[in-house]
Amino acid sequence: MQVLKEKILKEGKIRDGNILKVDCFLNHQMDIKFLNEVGKEFKNRFNGEKIDKILTIEASGIGIAAITAQYFDYVNVVFGKKTESLNLDKEVFEAPVISYTKGKEYKVRVGKQFLNEGENILIIDDFLANGCAAKALLEIAKQAKVNVVGVGIVIEKGFQGGRKVLEEMGVKVESLAIIKEFKEGTIVFN
Repeated sequence: MQVLKEKILKEGKIRDGNILKVDCFLNHQMDIKFLNEVGKEFKNRFNGEKIDKILTIEASGIGIAAITAQYFDYVNVVFGKKTESLNLDKEVFEAPVISYTKGKEYKVRVGKQFLNEGENILIIDDFLANGCAAKALLEIAKQAKVNVVGVGIVIEKGFQGGRKVLEEMGVKVESLAIIKEFKEGTIVFN
């Protein structure tokens, strides 16, 4: 997605530890007009697939998934919660996930009533690095006995192993921009 690559080059910042900071348009402040283009592109990538729900993880995936949902006939968005709360039902699917940027392990939880056996699920997330978040959502999908149509990623760090992990699990992965490497303070795309 050329417009995404241009936006990353213009507004993204490389931080130590192979971190790409795109919080000005993707995961802190959201550029809604731009995210509408992201949603349209996910619809193009998964066109012809029957999607019953979109599954994501809090917090950065929620806005992207919600905007994308409108292009799939306004399907519901379900998101995995990283923290326990009093209003979360006790009957949940759960899986561990390690946050790449925080270096912390969480348990991601989804209320059992929100994923129904046999539904067709599209997983959407902002980044793919090592594949931990998507892998946790795939584990939840397996527990729920739903069909995962694919995983849609806005930005993939192709130099990390996430895609390989997901493809070895038999999942279709569609990334809108794949970064080949960070080289001398610049971003190189595939």
